Amino acid sequence: MSLRIKKGDTVKIIAGHDKGQTGKVIAVDPETELIKVENLNMVSRHHKARTAQEQSDIIKTEGNIHISNVMLVCPSCEKTTRIETMEADGKKHRKCKKCGFDIDAKKAEKKDTKKRASKTASQDKTEKTEKTSSRVKRTRKSDAAKTE
Repeated sequence: MSLRIKKGDTVKIIAGHDKGQTGKVIAVDPETELIKVENLNMVSRHHKARTAQEQSDIIKTEGNIHISNVMLVCPSCEKTTRIETMEADGKKHRKCKKCGFDIDAKKAEKKDTKKRASKTASQDKTEKTEKTSSRVKRTRKSDAAKTE
């Protein structure tokens, strides 16, 4: 089952003891419909020392929150909103119900610019290797004799 909230989205908690707080989604589990939100729903894990050199301590980590207890915050209008799914260019996109902003289009643009940057970087590397390949060092006399 696909979820309407994805990793990297900003969400607002609408139920529970952290109600009203916003944060960034750091993990999504579509099977159990649970998410983890950065620095929210903190739980304590008690770690007991296994050897004499280790120390016992309490580790604070983010706990899971059910998907129904959060709402997406639109990056354009910065309001909590429901999500409309639409199909564009053969792919499904998420759209804000309040302002009509295409949420996934912004992420697609970022990916395109990263791809362009990586392509230009790889082209630069191939040009450098072509330049260095023309200058071949001869270290052994047998190699120089073979080429002549």
